[in-house]
Amino acid sequence: MANFGIAGVDWQERVNWERLRTYRLESARARMKAHGLGAMLCMYDENVRYITSTITPGWCRLKPGLRYALLCGDAAPVLFEQGDIGVQINRHCPWLPAENIRYSYAWIKGAAGPAAQEQVKKFTKAILEEMKRFNVAGEKLGVDFVDINMMGAFEAAGITWVDGMTAMMEARAIKNQDEQECMRIVGAIGDAAHWQTMKFLEPGVTENQVTAHIMEYLYSWPGMEDVEDVIVSSGPNTWPNWRNFSDRIILPGDITFMDLAALTWNGYKSCYYRTYCVGGEPTQEMKDYYAQALEWLYDSIDAVKAGCTTKDIAEKWPSAKEVWGYEEEDQAAANLWGHGLGLAQYDMPVISRIWSLDHPIEIKPGMVFALETQHGKPLEFGVRIEEMLIVHEDSTEIISNFPVKEITVVDPMRHS
Repeated sequence: MANFGIAGVDWQERVNWERLRTYRLESARARMKAHGLGAMLCMYDENVRYITSTITPGWCRLKPGLRYALLCGDAAPVLFEQGDIGVQINRHCPWLPAENIRYSYAWIKGAAGPAAQEQVKKFTKAILEEMKRFNVAGEKLGVDFVDINMMGAFEAAGITWVDGMTAMMEARAIKNQDEQECMRIVGAIGDAAHWQTMKFLEPGVTENQVTAHIMEYLYSWPGMEDVEDVIVSSGPNTWPNWRNFSDRIILPGDITFMDLAALTWNGYKSCYYRTYCVGGEPTQEMKDYYAQALEWLYDSIDAVKAGCTTKDIAEKWPSAKEVWGYEEEDQAAANLWGHGLGLAQYDMPVISRIWSLDHPIEIKPGMVFALETQHGKPLEFGVRIEEMLIVHEDSTEIISNFPVKEITVVDPMRHS
C-alpha cells in the first residue's frame, strides 16, 4: 500500500533508503556472478547509481566515463569520481568506504589519438589495480560500455572483457518494495503534472510555453533531479508523432498531447502520455481514433500477468502493415510500445512487435513498465495514451491515474 510521503518521518515507514541501497547492490552482485563475471565496470549513469547510490550531476550525464564504478566479487564498490568531487562523495555517502573513492581518468569517448590513448592507459591501470586488490584479476570483467581505445588497452593489459550490460539490466528489471514506492510517487507527480497541463492549456499558447510551464512546475518538487523531456505536440505535429515541441501556436480544436519523458524523482523515471483537445469538443473522427488506441492499450494491459511473456503482450497489437500500411514493423517502431521504467527510462522489458514475437521475455513480479499506443491521421491529428504499471504475483497495479477513458477536453469557454 502506497503512503506517498516524500519526506522522511519517524512515525511511518515510507521509502527505506538503506534497504533500497542494499537490495540494488546485492541484485547487481548476484547477476554479475550468475554471468560468470569476477568484476563489473559500470560507466552508464543508471548502473553507477544502481551499485553506488551516488548521483550523476546533469552536466555529467550521458557522458560515459567521466565517472564510473567497479564492483569486484563480494567487495564494496569502488567509485571513480571526476576530479576532487570525491571529497563531497565522502561527506554525503557514508555507505561507500572512504578508501574506495577514487578520482577518474576521463577522455572523450570515441576519440582517437595519443591524448585519448594515454588517458585510457591510466584508466586501465587503475581498473587492473583494483581487480588485483580484490583478487579477481584474471577473471572476466563485465563492461556496460566500451570504445576502441578501451579495447586496445584492455587487450594490452591482459583483461578479458565481456558484455556486462545484460547482467545490469537483469538486475535493474526487478524492483523491491522501496523502488516500487518510488515509482508510485513518480506516478503521482505525473498525475499532478497532467492536471497542471489541463489547467494551463488554451488556444493561443505555444507548445514550448506548455513545456516551460510543466518544467517549472516539476522542478518545484522536492527530490526532483531531472526532467529529461516534456514532449508537447499539437495539430499536425501529433501524427506522425515527432516526439518534440516547437513554437507552434495551439489553435482552437487542436488535438494536443503531453508526455513526461522523463521526470526523475530520486533517480526513478516516468513515461506518461495523455491526449487533450483544446478549445472545444473533439470531432467524432478524433474520438474514433482515440477509442481504437485505447482498446489496443487496455487489451495489452489485460494480458499482463506474472508468468506471461512479452510476446503475449505484443500479440494484442495489430501489425504495422494492417493499420498503417507499412512494410516493416520498424517503420512504426514506437507506435505500439512498452518499456521498463526505473533508474533508466528503458529498463527491461522492452516490448514491441519488432522483436518480442520471436524473442519473448518472461514477465516477473516486481517489473515496472509503461505500455503506450497511438493512432492518427497523417499531418492532421494523432492521439497517444500511456499507462505505467507494476506487476505483482497475482495482480497488475496501474500507477498513472490521470483520466484516460476519453480525450480530455480543455475548453476555457465552458467556465466563462
